[in-house]
Amino acid sequence: MTPPGTGPLDDARLELWAPAGLGEVRPGDDLAALVGDLLAADAARSGVPLAEGDVVVVTSKIVSKAEGRVVAAADREQAITDETVRVVATRARPGGPPLRIVENRLGLVMAAAGVDASNTPEGTVLLLPVDPDASARALRAAWRARFGLERLAVVVTDTAGRPWRDGVTDVAIGAAGLRVVDDLRGGLDAHGRPLTVTVTAVADEIAAASELVRGKTSGRAVAVVRGAGRFVLGGTGPDGDGPGARTLVRTGPDDLFREGTAEAYARGLADGRAAAGTAPGRDG
Repeated sequence: MTPPGTGPLDDARLELWAPAGLGEVRPGDDLAALVGDLLAADAARSGVPLAEGDVVVVTSKIVSKAEGRVVAAADREQAITDETVRVVATRARPGGPPLRIVENRLGLVMAAAGVDASNTPEGTVLLLPVDPDASARALRAAWRARFGLERLAVVVTDTAGRPWRDGVTDVAIGAAGLRVVDDLRGGLDAHGRPLTVTVTAVADEIAAASELVRGKTSGRAVAVVRGAGRFVLGGTGPDGDGPGARTLVRTGPDDLFREGTAEAYARGLADGRAAAGTAPGRDG
């Protein structure tokens, strides 16, 4: 494994491409075979086959469809409620249901719990995969065997908004065969000063970059990223598959924004009263 903070990406160059021609994915489809055929056809057409160190990026939408995560839901709001573990924030919208930012069962905080009503049959919605890391591991195993590659990574993406930033971007919700973060702590910056807090979200950066060639309306749900090979793992089992994208979810004491203002105020008031020895409900 590359020591932290050493070396650029392979030749400091990234290449990305998104093959066309996948077609509609339906529940029960063998996604590994469908995408494998797409990648093989693209290699035959372009003369550029998959290589060691490549990352194959797939959208969660096609993973969910293949895994049968299309559910009948005349009311999308109820589907969002069913997928919600914790409500983070809501905002009223004139003429429509409220915007809900929630934590879903995968630990992801996003709008509408990741429930998608686009590009699905009328009266249905699309839920996120049950276990995106497991989905990525299965795809990686199939493609490593098919293409005879030792070092191949898979990233499953979904689109998410970001606090304090306009616009959406793709993030990694599943990963296999990849060091999902590059922990630079313990290394040195360009001026020889020690790095103490820098941990780069490699999987998210790959997910976001892939969207630039896939697009939102082009029908291209698969991309190949080449040049990030120093983050790609080889072999099988936990060491070969890596920690997965679930480890990118910030939880517990590291989540500085878990509480809303009302909850934080109430807890701070209670803590202050306890420290002062004041009984609840009395002025301190």
